Parts: sequence; structure tokens; C-alpha cells
Amino acid sequence: MKIDEINTIFRKGIIKVYFEPELEKADYKRSDVKHPYINSEGFTSNKFLHIFFDINSGSDYNDGDEWFIVEYLFPYDITLPDHLKNRDYFSTLSLDSGTIFWKHRELIRYKYGKTKRIEEALKFIMQKYDELSNALKEASVINKLEEGAN
Repeated sequence: MKIDEINTIFRKGIIKVYFEPELEKADYKRSDVKHPYINSEGFTSNKFLHIFFDINSGSDYNDGDEWFIVEYLFPYDITLPDHLKNRDYFSTLSLDSGTIFWKHRELIRYKYGKTKRIEEALKFIMQKYDELSNALKEASVINKLEEGAN
């Protein structure tokens, strides 16, 4: 087996065995949103922002068994306020159809050599979710979506 195949299997295993059950214990639900480029189930706490695990990016690195990328997807083709368009918040995710969604990517390191940081990684994932959700709420983006649904 090649290193990228081994790392992908390992990442998928750690996500399935630890991260997904812990998110569910924290009242995250499986998302009904499909990511346009990541082929895995997502999780959501508020039905607007969705968490997806990218297990393929960087799997060819020697230390690829120590980290993965989490993508926070805001799957709405709407204009965000300028202050939410930056590396701390959201960048565009262009679809083949011409639609634009919004995403935020974070490198999650859950192991440093022999030191496991799995609990800290989970805490960071959930804190970032709350931070991004709150930013969308404070900018009235979610309110506009809720009003449009009624």
C-alpha cells in the first residue's frame, strides 16, 4: 500500500470511531446537505452551517496520519457581507453549475508524534463552528435565510 492510501484509511477510521460519535453526543446531527466535492456525510448543529471531513487533502505526506482538514460549508448562493469574506471566515466555493457556496477550511492536527491531542482537536472543531455560526447570525445572514423560508 502507498502512504496516501494508508493515511486515508487511518483518517477515515479516526473520524468514524472518535469524531463522529463525539459530535453526535454534542447534539450535532447528520446533515442532509451533500458536499459538492467531499464524498462523506456532514454534520450540523443549526441546519445552516455544515461540517465535512476532508480525508484526502495531504494524505500523501509522511505525517498525514496526524491531521486532516475540516471544511465548514455554508451551502447558500447568497452574498455575504465583506467582513465575512476573509481567511478567518469564508471564501467562495464555486460549483460547475455557476452557483457559489461559502466555505471555511481548517487544518486539524489531532496528534503530534506520540502525543495525542484528540480532545483538543474536537473542542477546536466545535468552537470554530460556533464562531462561524455566530458571525453569520451577527451579520443577519441566517435571519435573512429564515425569513425567506417563511
